[in-house]
Amino acid sequence: MLDRIKLSPQGPEFSSMICGYWRLMEWGMSAQQLLAFIEQHLELGVTTTDHADIYGGYACEQAFGQAIKLKPSLRQKMEMVSKCGIATLDKPGNTIGHYITTHEHIVHSAEQSLSNLHTDYLDLLLIHRPDPLMDADEVAEAFVALHKSGKVRYFGVSNFTPAQFSLLQSRLPFALVTNQVEISPLHQPAILDGTLDQCQQLRIKPMAWSCLGGGRLFSDAQFQPLRDELNAVAKEIGAETIEQVVYAWVMRLPSQPLPIIGTGKIDRVRSALKASSLELSRQQWFRIRKAALGYDVP
Repeated sequence: MLDRIKLSPQGPEFSSMICGYWRLMEWGMSAQQLLAFIEQHLELGVTTTDHADIYGGYACEQAFGQAIKLKPSLRQKMEMVSKCGIATLDKPGNTIGHYITTHEHIVHSAEQSLSNLHTDYLDLLLIHRPDPLMDADEVAEAFVALHKSGKVRYFGVSNFTPAQFSLLQSRLPFALVTNQVEISPLHQPAILDGTLDQCQQLRIKPMAWSCLGGGRLFSDAQFQPLRDELNAVAKEIGAETIEQVVYAWVMRLPSQPLPIIGTGKIDRVRSALKASSLELSRQQWFRIRKAALGYDVP
C-alpha cells in the first residue's frame, strides 16, 4: 500500500503519489470504465485526485463527477484537489486567454467544481497560475469565505514564485498547504530558484506536475542522452522502467514532492508506484541532472 504524507503541519494527509486528470477527455472512457479505473487506483492507495476547472475544455471535472455519481460512497475514500484562476478560449465570452483571481470568480469556480465533481467540499483548492492583476486581499477574502462555508477545507497555490506565495500567505489567517509546480529532469528551475527551498522552510510538501515532461521524455531526440542515463541508472537500482527512475529522482528531493501521475492506464499507475521503493544515490541523481541539462555542476 502506498504511503500517506501530510502536506503541511496544519494540512491534510494525501497519498504520496497522486492521480492527475488533466487529460481525462483523451482517455475515451465511459463513466463506468472511469469508475473502474478510480476504484483500481484507490485500491492501490492512490487516494488523491488532481483536477482543475479548465481541464479538457472545462469538461474533465464533469466527466469525473459522472463516474463518482455511479458510486457516491467512493467520495469518502479519496481527496479531491481542484484549481481555478485561468480563463481559456474554450468558454464563450473569453476573447483572449487570461488569468482571473477576483473574489467572484474564485467562489463561483469552486462552487462549479463542487457541482461538477458531485461533492459537498473540496479537500484543496489552488490558484492555478500567478495573476499579474491579483489583489492578494481579494483572494484571501474569497478563500476565507469558502473555508467558513465548509466548501473548501484547505488552500494552496500552483506555479507561484516564493515572493508570490509569501504575499498571499501574508493576507491569510491560515496556512497555505502546498505549491504545485513543474518538477522534472526536463524542467528544473524550481529546484534552484527558491521555490522548493521555501517549501522546506515552511515544511510544506510541493505537488509535482509533468514529471515526464508531458511525454517529451520518450519522444524528443534531444533527450536521448537523458534516456540513456536513465536506462543505465535503472539497471543499477533494479528499476523496471525509466519512468520509475524519474519519479524516484523527483521524490529524492528533500522537500518531498508528491508526483502527479497523468495516465488512465492502471498498469502504468501500478508501475509508477514502485518508484517509492527505489533509492538513488547522490551521484546517480546528479548524473541524471547532468544528462538532462547537458552540463556539469559549476
